Amino acid sequence: MSGTTTAATALRRRAAGAGANRWVVLVVLCVSLLLVAVDATVLHVAVPAVTEDLRPGAIELLWIVDTYPLVCASLLILFGTLGDRVGRRRILLLGYGLFDLASALAAFSPNPQTLIVARALLGVGGAMIMPATLSILRQVFPDRRERALAIGVWSAVAAVGAAVGPLLGGFLLEHFWWGSVFLVNIPLMLVSLPVGRLLLPESTGGHDGPWDVAGSLMAAAGLLGVVLAVKRLGGREPVTGVWTVLPLVVGAALLVAFVRRQRRRAHPLVDLRMFGRPAFSTSVGCIVLAMLALVGLELIAAQYLQLVLRLSPLRTGLRLLPLTFAAMAAGLAGERMLRRFGPRRMVCSGFLLTAVAVLTLTGMGGRDDVALLLTGFVLLGFGLETTLFGAYESMLSEAPAEQAGGAAAIGETSYQLGAGIGIALLGSVMNAAYAPGLAGVPGVPAESAAAASHSLGEAYDVAARLGGPAGGALRRAARDSFVHGLHVTLLVSAGLLLLGALMALRLPRVMQCGETGDAAEIGDTVKTAEIRDTAKTAETAETAKTAETAETAEDREDAGGAMELPAQRERERSRVSA
Repeated sequence: MSGTTTAATALRRRAAGAGANRWVVLVVLCVSLLLVAVDATVLHVAVPAVTEDLRPGAIELLWIVDTYPLVCASLLILFGTLGDRVGRRRILLLGYGLFDLASALAAFSPNPQTLIVARALLGVGGAMIMPATLSILRQVFPDRRERALAIGVWSAVAAVGAAVGPLLGGFLLEHFWWGSVFLVNIPLMLVSLPVGRLLLPESTGGHDGPWDVAGSLMAAAGLLGVVLAVKRLGGREPVTGVWTVLPLVVGAALLVAFVRRQRRRAHPLVDLRMFGRPAFSTSVGCIVLAMLALVGLELIAAQYLQLVLRLSPLRTGLRLLPLTFAAMAAGLAGERMLRRFGPRRMVCSGFLLTAVAVLTLTGMGGRDDVALLLTGFVLLGFGLETTLFGAYESMLSEAPAEQAGGAAAIGETSYQLGAGIGIALLGSVMNAAYAPGLAGVPGVPAESAAAASHSLGEAYDVAARLGGPAGGALRRAARDSFVHGLHVTLLVSAGLLLLGALMALRLPRVMQCGETGDAAEIGDTVKTAEIRDTAKTAETAETAKTAETAETAEDREDAGGAMELPAQRERERSRVSA
């Protein structure tokens, strides 16, 4: 084989996945995602146990749950672009190590403050892991059809993690203390570190320009300010209060300054030109709205199953299992649905189906309705995963390969930002609708009613301390108020989902299955190398044929000359004899 053929083969291998088996790489990336997905959901069923043991206040409890997605969302862009420069595999493996240490700290937290710090460190580790998985996937699957299939598997694994999280958490909580839900990360890390180092290919993007660390800090501070203001509004703080208005104004100003800074820089942290593509910007908006509507509902649903229906943590996980199995089915069928319906109809239909599911769940009450919960959770899981699949695939396909890390970071930022704001917004709506129902309960002192208004779990504790008719009345009032707040939250969520369906109408109607720019460029290079190789081979063959022809003629000439020598000598002898 010629040297040119070898070069063409090498280029083809790089196009298929940087010289590595891309499906093996997908397996390793899915294990990474599984780790983060389990950790994101395993805490939901542990919230009541954490509340009972550490006794956090209402704001502290929100921060325990909310710190992880907010910190993660704030740092995704930084670590996504950092991976493009220093190596995505390197950032991924460092994220594994930090996630491991933070999990151990969270498991043995003696107070709410330590747990909040541990959750923040978990957010940093998650910010290192998540964009690396998507950007590596984008690199090793340049063909859009194969990438759609890979994203389907990837998202199905995320659903598996969401399913395993509550089940594993419920099992551990029935046999061990709440800290055990964080210890499950450690053995996964011990396996992922050496396997990832051995099997994952290193992948980098562009290296031009300095890192905009100041810009990333501006974005992080801006997001924290806005979400803090939303939380305070949900905590019934005055709308015009200093500690409500100040974070909102400062946060919004920092975000505006961040956008202007990125537009002026020659090498921005986030290439805002990608948002000029309707498919990219719409996909990001759809991801934010989908997560905003879902994550807060998952947390509230777990509390409803445990505190209203009085199910054990393990049974709570089993009740949530249909949701995640339906999401798995949607992920595995996503590539086929995308080819058949196109991004626009797929994402829009997913939003509408999820809205129907949410409206169905408004039938939840003080009694257990298994059929209603099963129907609602199945529709919710399938509809939401359909939406996220179509949005993620459209977003990644619109981004150039050299900006894969930045694009993946934007997608994961929108995912985590939607999750963080969703918990804050829907949690605030829930608290605002729940608390008024506890005012004026007969026989309950004002101080006890105020304490019970923090959460349903705390209301049960106050009712147990009061005892008698007053305690029973407080328990019933708290349960009814929680169900009322749940209904209000579901209606708000349905409105957000309908808004997402309207937004999805801007997506492309048809999926373009041809090669993306980077793949086409590599393909053209491969074809050029093959053409040159063919030309050289033909030229070599022609030269060889010419040489062979000349050699044959020369041989014939030599042979002819050799036959003529005896004849000449015989004639010369005849002349001499005469």
